[in-house]
Amino acid sequence: MLHRWSFAVLGALALSLAACAGPGPGLTGNDTGGIIPWTPEARSYAPDWAAEHCARYGKYAVKTAEVRGYGNYISFRCTWNPRRR
Repeated sequence: MLHRWSFAVLGALALSLAACAGPGPGLTGNDTGGIIPWTPEARSYAPDWAAEHCARYGKYAVKTAEVRGYGNYISFRCTWNPRRR
C-alpha cells in the first residue's frame, strides 16, 4: 500500500519531467515574449497570437525574428511601448 507521501513524490516527479518537455505545439511564452513554431500557416496567424498573448500582460507584441523552415520559430517580445524597437 502506498503512503500519502509516495503520491506527493510521484506527482513532483511527473511535474519535473513535464517541465523538461520543451516548447509545445502552439505559442510558448511569458510576460517578456515568446515563440511560435514556424509553418506556412503560422505566418498569417502569428501576429494575432502574439498580440493576444502580450495583451494579457497589458503589453504590445513586437516581432523580433522569423526563421523560415520546419523546426524553426517566429519570435516576439512584449513591450510597454509599441513604437520602441
